[in-house]
Amino acid sequence: MKSALLQNYLRYPVEFVEGKGSKLYDKSGRKYLDFLSGIAVTGFGHQHKEITDAVNIQLNKLWHVSNLFVATPQEELAAKLTISTGLNSVFFCNSGTEANEAAIKFARKWGKDRKTIIAANGGFHGRTLGSLSATGQRNLWSGFTPMLSGFTFVDFNNLEQIKSSIDENTCAIMIEPIQGESGVIVPSDNYLTELRNICDENNLLLILDEIQTGIGRTGKLFAHQFCNIIPDILTSAKGLANGLPLGATICSEKVSDVIKPGDHGSTFGGNPIAVAAANKVIDLLTDSQLDSIKTNGRLIKELISDIDTTLIISVRGKGLMIGIEFSKPIAKIIANALLNKGVVVGNSGDTVLRLLPPFIISKNDIHNFVKIFTSVLAKVSFSNRSTDIVNIN
Repeated sequence: MKSALLQNYLRYPVEFVEGKGSKLYDKSGRKYLDFLSGIAVTGFGHQHKEITDAVNIQLNKLWHVSNLFVATPQEELAAKLTISTGLNSVFFCNSGTEANEAAIKFARKWGKDRKTIIAANGGFHGRTLGSLSATGQRNLWSGFTPMLSGFTFVDFNNLEQIKSSIDENTCAIMIEPIQGESGVIVPSDNYLTELRNICDENNLLLILDEIQTGIGRTGKLFAHQFCNIIPDILTSAKGLANGLPLGATICSEKVSDVIKPGDHGSTFGGNPIAVAAANKVIDLLTDSQLDSIKTNGRLIKELISDIDTTLIISVRGKGLMIGIEFSKPIAKIIANALLNKGVVVGNSGDTVLRLLPPFIISKNDIHNFVKIFTSVLAKVSFSNRSTDIVNIN
């Protein structure tokens, strides 16, 4: 029977029905090692006891009443996020694209007559019209133009292009600290610091999209904290509630001051059940947990870098956000082969394999992954007809 689902996804032919820790189980009971975490979402794995307990307590108390009423758990989560970032206030929504939509609106409200936002080629900020318009991947625009006006694009990690693009209409710069969807692209060490300086010198807002890099993924609560800077607007989602829908737009005082009742809203944003999960997630991200993320990330990169193959040209990333770049367009083929071997990973385009394992990953899981990955690479062969036609023997 033809599926009643809209065919906007190319789905792998596997249905997962249960998860436990770093493992997933399909309908037949087969076990898989989860090295994707729902695309950087389930940072503490599946059925984490403390998160599950927090959610169950809330499930048995209250599901929804709307944002027209006081919500103490929201206040508690907002306080944790503002104290840990040095920012002032939080708007809760349901997803990363919604958090970025809010960031765009807030920046324009703050900018008054200045409405233009500088964004990066290769950046990804979401698929709603505003966030898509800020996304520097023109292939994603096809069929949906005209895009929202007011965005100027520069090359990622190119400070001179940013400086030359600023004019009297510019109000903000919107950047990912690491470009995730484009292949885990890590900028130079001084990039974010210099962006902060450029914004200060030109009275612009610095908007950091930490949808994928945030909530411990890189070994800091947020990736920009490696640089000891504070943005004006910070967006978060994905791992914030470990799989329940929750996004956040975190603002500095000067942005908070211009937002008034009625300027923005969300029916489901800050839902009590999602907030219960997020409060526990933030509590679990202790210094020792963040150190473990950094240590395990280094171990994965070192072990992969030691593999004797000409197929890998670089291994990059921070913490447990890792990209493996191949010399041939084989990323999707490798991802499929790993799935067949019981390992779930992602890819960014044709040449980059993306690893986003849960924070609770064990050393044994890491070594098992590298062993299976090495065996898959060893079986790659190319057709005599073309070096781009691949087989996994």
